[in-house]
Amino acid sequence: MALRVLPSLSLAVTEDSVRKKKRIVMFVPGLVAFAVYRVAKLLLPLSEPIVLLIVSGLVSLVTALLAYRVGRSTVWSKIVREDGSRLLLWIGGWIGFVYGVQLSLLVLALLWLVGYDYLKHPDGPAMMAIIISCTSVARDAFEIGHVQKMVLMGRPFPTFPNGTALRRMVGDLAMGFVPWVGIGLIVGALGASLGHLVEATQVAALIQLSAVAVLGGGVALCAYFGGLRPQASWTQGLVQTKTKELLKYWWWPGLSFAATYYLVAAGFVVFLLRQPGIPTSYAMVSGGFVAGTMALYCYFLGFRRQVEEQQGHTMSSALLRCPFVMGILGKSTGAGISVTAGSGSGSKV
Repeated sequence: MALRVLPSLSLAVTEDSVRKKKRIVMFVPGLVAFAVYRVAKLLLPLSEPIVLLIVSGLVSLVTALLAYRVGRSTVWSKIVREDGSRLLLWIGGWIGFVYGVQLSLLVLALLWLVGYDYLKHPDGPAMMAIIISCTSVARDAFEIGHVQKMVLMGRPFPTFPNGTALRRMVGDLAMGFVPWVGIGLIVGALGASLGHLVEATQVAALIQLSAVAVLGGGVALCAYFGGLRPQASWTQGLVQTKTKELLKYWWWPGLSFAATYYLVAAGFVVFLLRQPGIPTSYAMVSGGFVAGTMALYCYFLGFRRQVEEQQGHTMSSALLRCPFVMGILGKSTGAGISVTAGSGSGSKV
């Protein structure tokens, strides 16, 4: 999410030359993933969820490492020497395998929600789960590799998307974000409980998804302002930002990512736990976890945006195409959120 929201990172990975290369990086692994699926289908029981997820995770792991290497634009020996095994293990393990499995569950859950059940018709969903997860992993790993290349070339980034800054904030600012996480846990669980009002399995799941997405997005919006100005009232940012722009952020990344994470949880329940639907108890746990996580991470994004402001980074006007930046960062001048238009220096945002 940081790659999409924090201006310093977003600007680095949306430059024209990077975007052109990224299209190729996503297209080629997609073709390879299709070939791997065709071979794996002959050798392995891809109709079994655990087998499918392992295959998807392994394909994504290899894809992540190769895409990262393309983003770094150098040979492996230099990458290992300069980046270290810890970063590479994180790229392959988290960005590759874990993220690939999550995306596969997302695809399976989304198809199940519209009536295309992987357990009944495994071929199509299995193929899409592998290909879509592979291309998404390739995109993110390539972007992280490009950011790392820029760092080693001397372009500073206040936040590197490897979780270090998040862990540091968790250790130092618990009093700031814990109330938001608590609110997210409660609101998400209550929202997901609305599914018990109907008996139809997929209709109930749709109600759960909608409630968690809407409420989780709202909590994410408020938590962002809480992190952005921890010494001031978070309501000030809400009041001084235009309603239209607040809705843009509530929609993306708030509602969109909350829906994404809930679908991942739904996929876990339906396909790994083999539940016919999403029981209310599972839904409440999943909804609370999703909304709580969104609160934590959006508080973090607000906090890191504050750090970037304090360091005096600037932002290209091209970045204002991002709904989040245009709405929350570009037009909330009354809340003290400043944007310097123009190309800026080498250390943008």
